[in-house]
Amino acid sequence: MIIWDREHECMPRPRLAELQLERLKHTVRYVYEKVPYYRDIFDQRGFKPQHLQNLSDLTHLPFITKDDLRNFYPFGLFAVPQREIVRLHASSGTTGRSVVVGYTRRDMETWTELTARMVTLAGVTENDTAQIAFNYGLFTGGFGLHYGLERVGATVIPASGGNTERQLTLIQDFGTTTLIATPGYALYLGETAEAQGIDLSRWQLRLGLFGSEPWTEEMRTEIEKRLRVTATDNYGLSEVLGPGVSGECHCRAGMHIAEDHFIVETINPETGANLPPGEEGELVFTSLTKEAFPVIRFRTKDISCLYTEPCACGRTTARMRRTSGRTDDMLIIRGVNVFPSQIESVLINSEGIAPYYRIDVYRRGALDDLEISVEVASSDLLEPYFQLEELSATIQRKIYATLALTAKIRLVQPGSLERTTGKSRRVFDHRPSGGRPA
Repeated sequence: MIIWDREHECMPRPRLAELQLERLKHTVRYVYEKVPYYRDIFDQRGFKPQHLQNLSDLTHLPFITKDDLRNFYPFGLFAVPQREIVRLHASSGTTGRSVVVGYTRRDMETWTELTARMVTLAGVTENDTAQIAFNYGLFTGGFGLHYGLERVGATVIPASGGNTERQLTLIQDFGTTTLIATPGYALYLGETAEAQGIDLSRWQLRLGLFGSEPWTEEMRTEIEKRLRVTATDNYGLSEVLGPGVSGECHCRAGMHIAEDHFIVETINPETGANLPPGEEGELVFTSLTKEAFPVIRFRTKDISCLYTEPCACGRTTARMRRTSGRTDDMLIIRGVNVFPSQIESVLINSEGIAPYYRIDVYRRGALDDLEISVEVASSDLLEPYFQLEELSATIQRKIYATLALTAKIRLVQPGSLERTTGKSRRVFDHRPSGGRPA
């Protein structure tokens, strides 16, 4: 087993806490002096940088949200002048104005090192050929992984997203050993290869590094079966850095967080109260080494929990569980909190069902209706009618057992639901205000 940065990944936790405090003090002073927004909100709390004496003092500082970041579009939260910015990235802006993030030369070096650490965690070495099927552009995923993979010495194929036929050709002709993609697109590549009768035993593919969208353990199993790879999870977000924030080692017992560069908290998403390790809540990140775009207590809206006990791999950094969803993805249906991942787990564990689905929620009269469209594994299952009814009823019972909600199940033809090369959109809430009070 290779550890990229043994000094920091295996640091005794008391020494790690000392390093975090040292870097946090610097960061708090830095943002107070360089970013008017932080100086104003600190002053409103009566908080001065010298008041921070230990790590627990971080909880005295206010949260920052994506809406706050959007309000300062494009460069209002940068801590350095434009001439020191060497790279700009931005969120898609699909739910509002984009969040623009910047990187200095030192930030780029940090980013490269952390993605190198993350891909090494997953098992990538200098002997690998890595194919990146993320889109290159303002999205941080493609470029973020690219430089980290090159740093470890891997051969990089910048395939970018889409063109599935060409992706499969590159995997075969170039001897790709590592695939980087969203889990949804990885699944589609496996499905397409199977439909084309490609002999996967001739592929050299062995590893998959998948992220950028929530996925379940059941989805991992399905991907590994179709692509014959070891699938690992990783986590990153543009506001904090991009890919490289955390990733799985071979033990796959949670994603190791680069705690020498970030402090992560879990909070009750409704009250903002801090939660202990092992308890599920919303992740909150504070950067410790960023120059251009530092963040203090950034609320991610991602739901997870933290593990601080040592990992069997020898690393001492805290690990985060795969995210189960986002607070803004959670559906409230007839008073019940529903995460799409719960529905996905039921569907993938149902015999005769393909791992492609769509969730629609409607308001009909005073009641909410949950409708789930899911592909059958074979068109033969759509006939005879009694077989279709039986399969629908079975899925409906499983959904009710999981959610205590009755859902309408629509079984549809294989290949009829949309595939995407990027982040999959599976939930469509047609209710006014998304089912929440206006």
